[in-house]
Order: sequence, then C-alpha cells, then structure tokens
Amino acid sequence: MSSMSTLARLRPSVRRIPQLARGIQMSADTTQLAEKLTDHSKPFTVKLHEDSFRTHNCEMPTLEAEVTKDGLLGMYKQMQTMRRMEMAADALYKAKLIRGFCHLAIGQEAVSVGLEAGITKDDRVITSYRCHPFAVMRGGTIKGVLSELLGRKDGMSNGKGGSMHIFTPSFFGGNGIVGAQVPLGAGIAFAQKYLGHKTATFALYGDGASNQGQVFEAYNMAKLWDLPCVFVCENNKYGMGTSAERSSMNTQYYTRGDKIPGIQVNGMDIIAARHAVQYARKWVTEGNGPLVMEFVTYRYGGHSMSDPGTTYRTREEVQRMRSTQDPIRGLQKCIEEWGLATEQELKMLDKEAKAEVDEAVEEAKKSPEPDLKDLWTDIYYKGTEPATMRGREREEVHHY
Repeated sequence: MSSMSTLARLRPSVRRIPQLARGIQMSADTTQLAEKLTDHSKPFTVKLHEDSFRTHNCEMPTLEAEVTKDGLLGMYKQMQTMRRMEMAADALYKAKLIRGFCHLAIGQEAVSVGLEAGITKDDRVITSYRCHPFAVMRGGTIKGVLSELLGRKDGMSNGKGGSMHIFTPSFFGGNGIVGAQVPLGAGIAFAQKYLGHKTATFALYGDGASNQGQVFEAYNMAKLWDLPCVFVCENNKYGMGTSAERSSMNTQYYTRGDKIPGIQVNGMDIIAARHAVQYARKWVTEGNGPLVMEFVTYRYGGHSMSDPGTTYRTREEVQRMRSTQDPIRGLQKCIEEWGLATEQELKMLDKEAKAEVDEAVEEAKKSPEPDLKDLWTDIYYKGTEPATMRGREREEVHHY
C-alpha cells in the first residue's frame, strides 16, 4: 500500500525556497502490515522516500525504518499534544497572562517528538529558547511548562525562569543566549565520555545561531576529543526576521562541521526524524566522534510572539507549508492509508490531547505567584549559599 504522492505538487515551492522541507513520503509492505496489525507492539518495515536524507562524509542511513502501530499512534498523539500546548501558550500570551519573551515551535513538532522517540532516558538534550516540547518529554509536565510561562510557583523553574529557562535532570534547557548552548552541549558530552557512559548528548541550535563563533569552537573541541555529541541544527528557514539565504553563505548546515560528518534530515517527516536520530545516536556512542545533524523544518508563527512572521515571507508561503507539508497531517494520512486507525479514532486522540492541555491550563492559572522571599532562593548551588546576601543597596541585607 503506497503513501500519498505529494512530490509533484511540492516542486513549485521547492524551486522558490531552496532546501524546503518535504512532507512525509513512504510506503509499507501490505503483506507484512497485515501480519503485524494483530499485535500492536510488533514492528513492521516502512520505506522512507529517497530524498529523506543527505549526508556529508558518512554513509546514508538505510531507507527502511522499523515502526509499530503503538509507536506511530503514540507519536501522533504526542505531536498533537505539543501543538495544543504551544497554541495554549499563544492564547495566554495574547491574553497578557504571559509576559516577556515567548518562542513557539508550532510546525516543528516532528523534530522534538522524533528526537525523543529515538533516544534513551539516559541521553542528554540541550537546546535554545524554543524549548517547551523538549521540557515536557524529558521529564516535565504540560502544567509545569505553562505555569512557568505564567510565572507561577508550580512552574518547572518555580516561576522564575520563564519561557527560555526550563530544566529537568536530563534536559539542560532552554538557553536564552543565542548559540551558547552548543559549547555547553559539548561539555555535557565530555562529561559522558569522561565518566565512561555510553550515552549521547544532542545539542540543538537554529539556523540563525549557526554562524556564531562559539558553535565552530565547540565543533573543533568535540572533534579533537571525539566527544559523543550530535550537533543538531533546526533549520526552520528563518532567523529573527531574516531568511537563511540572507544570513548564511553556506545553507547546507550539515556540511559545516568540516571534518565532522553530517546528515540532513526531512524534519517534517517524524519517521525519518526518529530514524535519523537513532542513526546519529549509534554513530556517536560507538566511538566515531561527533556528528552534525540538520533538520529542515518550518515554523508557522513568527520568531517570537512579538514577530508577526509575515514581513519577511508571504502568508501564501506559510499556508502552502501548512496544507502540503504539515508533520501531523502527514503522519495522519500514512496511519489511515496503512489501516492502522480510522479518522474517527485519530479524532479521539485529538480530543484527548486537547482535554489534557485544557486541564493543564486551568491548573496553571490556579497556581500562586512566587513569594517575594523566593527572589533570594536558587541563586547559589544548594549547600554553597552564604548566610546573607546584599540587595540593591549595601544596607539591604537578605538572609538565605
């Protein structure tokens, strides 16, 4: 049973915007499928589109990916839930309940969900400020993220970090300084190697951050020491109001590691994303040194909530991406065509995702704001705090 045939109608947009992400295009063996569908946890093989990957100084991943019915439905619901959470954050911001910076990842769900599906709980992830889905999937909660955005006590950073500073034991943020998380990721990978752990670090950054000097410095150290680090460029085609072509001499970001091998991935296809992450994890944990991975993806909204996102691209382009290459709709079509679930069954998953997010929104709104004394906590690492701390004036002294 073949998947949807979208390549022909996508070609016009590919010509206008080079390297544009491609929608899901794959097929499954119908005989094998029929044998496996009786057991939802048994794997079956799907063949990815030949354009799913491009590589630099390394072998191409196989185009055959093993999936299960449970796994595909789980990823579908997770993408729906993450999008609903980001849409809720959008509404809360417009209602002036969220203040400050807020960067949403609507349209890029296949990257975060695909990454989580391809790694283990002991691997490490660090990213930039478009971080909410990663925080949830790496041990956080939707309520914890939304409470943090609202500046409430139940937030994952107790309401003191906001949109860009959310952490878990295996997720090192959410970092607000452009590109600074990349050398931090190399440091985390160094610790993994030093301690003898067979785990990987995935350090994510955007196409806008790719030209930072510290990114290349991190590449250099990681290759010198063969660190188990995957440098992941989320290329959503635009930085802060600037297209990739206007800011980068080389927009083939997966080739920019010089001696470090690289792989470019269709970041709008969650099965290709998960498959590539598994490939990358195996590469770095088997002692081959670092790898540069580029997800070609797309954000539907602006760079942040203060950016309408339409002054440097057309509304028609955004709508074309939504209608032809959406990662959730693409997976939905494959699930339906392969007979894994009906449209009504998927709608039930959609309703469950909406209900989960709606409940988290109400709980987050009920959470109290931090007390004034909380301004003086979590400044120092626990156990190293001084007895007192000075405020804005010398006479203003606070006891820890």
